[in-house]
Amino acid sequence: MKKNKQGIVYSTNPNYQFEIEKENIISLKPGEQILNLHLEKKSGKYVVIIKNFKGSNDELKKLGKTLKKSLSVGGTVKNNEIILQGNVRDDLIVILNKFGYKFKKVGG
Repeated sequence: MKKNKQGIVYSTNPNYQFEIEKENIISLKPGEQILNLHLEKKSGKYVVIIKNFKGSNDELKKLGKTLKKSLSVGGTVKNNEIILQGNVRDDLIVILNKFGYKFKKVGG
């Protein structure tokens, strides 16, 4: 785990202690969240972008990995979003229902 040292490269004070920021993210259960499913066309190809996830970075990555595996598609997790390759929104809806997530279609 990377430590956030708030931009300090070096300190001459031998007693200096770095202040490490901890994530104060409140994780919500799947039924308490409303995910936004965006369908966009990037470089001539469709992608589905899942936004508005409330939880830690690790939970987001775990959900992204599970969805990519379940849909057999490529994708990535960055900027607090899950990006899935292809027009898989309808199949994604079935899987999100199975996991108990609420969602809203946006665009497309």
